Amino acid sequence: MALSRLRHPVILRARRLLAAAPSTFRSLHHVPEALNQIPDVDATSLRTLHFRLLSGVHGMPSKLQNGVRYFSSAVEEVSDDDYGNATAAVNVGPSIKATAVSQMEAATDALSRELAKLRTGRASAGMLDHIIVDTGGVKTPLCRMAVISVLDPKTLSVNPYDPNTLKELEKAIISSPLGLNPQSDNQRLIVPIPPLTKEHVQAVCKVVAKSSEDVKQSIRRARQKAMDTIKKSVPKKKDRDKSASAFSEDDAKRLEKKIDDLTKKFIKSAEDMCKSKEKEITSS
Repeated sequence: MALSRLRHPVILRARRLLAAAPSTFRSLHHVPEALNQIPDVDATSLRTLHFRLLSGVHGMPSKLQNGVRYFSSAVEEVSDDDYGNATAAVNVGPSIKATAVSQMEAATDALSRELAKLRTGRASAGMLDHIIVDTGGVKTPLCRMAVISVLDPKTLSVNPYDPNTLKELEKAIISSPLGLNPQSDNQRLIVPIPPLTKEHVQAVCKVVAKSSEDVKQSIRRARQKAMDTIKKSVPKKKDRDKSASAFSEDDAKRLEKKIDDLTKKFIKSAEDMCKSKEKEITSS
């Protein structure tokens, strides 16, 4: 069956993903799993699709190239009994690993954003990013309404894009839980950063500790999901002769080791981020 005539939804989805690849390259990781569900793809069509995906790699961003190559490595071999009735052997390992990495990265990214919200005794432009400003019923992050800059280690400057929103910006900063008292000069806001009290330091450190535990739990959940998927992907003994999966028990053990290594790496990264934040808080 020629690729141009192949209208299976999974192939159509692969085409659409490739066309939109610069913004959706992660979705390519789902293609290998879906290939197992195509009952009528012959060897020629599969190879042609393979080639067309790979031919678009050159000139793509590096992350996108990796996404396409995950698809490439997922189709490892085609057994040609009579070449017209072939079965695609699909290795879902790259897809499982990519999904786990994506989930773990999302967890550490969320932690980074949460830590940036915590006030220390030093001025940081990012400490106001999460503040929401209400202007006539429209709620907008402060960072989209003004340029926030550090004047010195104890002072921030907030320059609104629209001077008419100065009062709303001031109100939003005062209402935030940061305990800040901005001063207006009719053109911008000057925000002094007061020193932290002992009680505040202790409270913020508790928040950091809780955030650390939360992100580690998220990383471990991503690990467990990957492990469960790995176990389900290995054909049972009675089905091995019939299965088109190229995923063996040895492959599963190797992938489990990689997932464990990734888990340790991301947990250490999260712990290092939290230790750095605690040091920043206690030393200020």
